[in-house]
Amino acid sequence: MHLNLRRVLSPLLLFVPILAFAHDVTSADQEILRDGSLWAYIQVGATHMLTGYDHLLFLTGVIFFLKGFKDILIFVTVFTIGHCITLIGATYAGITANEHIVDAVIALSVLYKGFENLGGFEKLKVNPPNLLLMVGLFGLIHGFGLSTRLQSFDMGEDQFLAKILCFNVGVEVGQVLALIPIVFIITYARKRKQFPAFFKAVNWYLVLAGIGLFAYQIYGYLTGH
Repeated sequence: MHLNLRRVLSPLLLFVPILAFAHDVTSADQEILRDGSLWAYIQVGATHMLTGYDHLLFLTGVIFFLKGFKDILIFVTVFTIGHCITLIGATYAGITANEHIVDAVIALSVLYKGFENLGGFEKLKVNPPNLLLMVGLFGLIHGFGLSTRLQSFDMGEDQFLAKILCFNVGVEVGQVLALIPIVFIITYARKRKQFPAFFKAVNWYLVLAGIGLFAYQIYGYLTGH
């Protein structure tokens, strides 16, 4: 591995353990929701996405692959539609699954995007799947992960659908707020001569973070923690 790449990548690895605890449901979140106001659900949805680093890492990997604002808008919209469908639908229908398993699949989506960006499929002499289709598919999975989190709250029975929709609005607000600096940094980095090293470092980090998060979630599933 190139020396400059190693210098950039090594500090990033320190954040893998932090990411594992990124967006667990907290007692503070439940306390905010205790008053039952719809604004509280928007607030928790926004903060949940802003601290949902696995979701943001995946989107970072997608944006690395794109160059024009139009492409970014299309792919982010497809991802958003995907996670809205499962977030709203699964929560309203009461469909849930073990959160560790869902988050393990989300971790694999982070690994997948870093692997693809680094030319992994080309090295294996395999044609990569259609990216827009994969982004939509992973959007559905990410939304289901958000749904499992939302369903872990005590939401009560009043204004149930409205609460789900407000949480979803908060998620979208948080996603936009998070994407603004990500797009800015990547756009700025493209103009620098160090971009190839930056590109490799970040995408290697996506691969390693995906592996680390996957292992953490599987451990949590097996141990019940």
